Amino acid sequence: MIYQALLTGRSSGKKSFAVLIDPDKYQPELLSRVVKLSVEACVDFFFIGGSLLINDNHDRVISHIREHCRIPVLLFPGNNLQLSNKAHGILLLSLISGRNPEMLIGRHVISAPYLKASNLEILPTGYMLIDSGSMTTVNYMSNTTPIPAGKDDIAVCTAMAGEMLGMKLIYMDAGSGAQNAVPPTMIRSVKNAIGLPLIIGGGITTPSLAKTAFDSGADMVVVGNAIEKDPSLITGIAGVRGT
Repeated sequence: MIYQALLTGRSSGKKSFAVLIDPDKYQPELLSRVVKLSVEACVDFFFIGGSLLINDNHDRVISHIREHCRIPVLLFPGNNLQLSNKAHGILLLSLISGRNPEMLIGRHVISAPYLKASNLEILPTGYMLIDSGSMTTVNYMSNTTPIPAGKDDIAVCTAMAGEMLGMKLIYMDAGSGAQNAVPPTMIRSVKNAIGLPLIIGGGITTPSLAKTAFDSGADMVVVGNAIEKDPSLITGIAGVRGT
């Protein structure tokens, strides 16, 4: 099971690296290159999702990945249209940093019958949007206010509440197009306050920033936009995973 592997990794100190793919932005040539580099770098997961759905690439992208490698594919849906039984599992995101009821439970109710009948491994995830210094896509689309980057205490209490509510993962995200990554002090504070695997994404554009997140306590780092622009980053970021 994917979740059991994440728990084992957290307890042993093993770090994970996920490549986030937005199907709207990937053409076949780029996808093939990213998959090839990911296999060579032993990437741990592919996350599939975006804020919009403007073409029919979603299932095709997942099928291509599964045909060419054994890296687990997890849905990272921006809305309840981005579901597919072709993936291995889904991060069932509840936006616990916001106060938009649709992002907390509303869309989950609509998706529940489909997910119940699917073969997907469902990973309830407390999703926390962190201010990155600029308006991000997820900030705009979710109609929520991110946690201020300097308010470690709010992030800690939010993550603790997510754990107490039964979330299995905590995902702190600076968002797509972030100007700044999640601050190291915030990562460290949240890591020390919870017993769940901690995922960090958004604004990670270099191996150095990925290493900072890992060293601060991230169990998994997720990179998307930067890899779309420069797929060779996969090799560099994978290289700092265990250092």
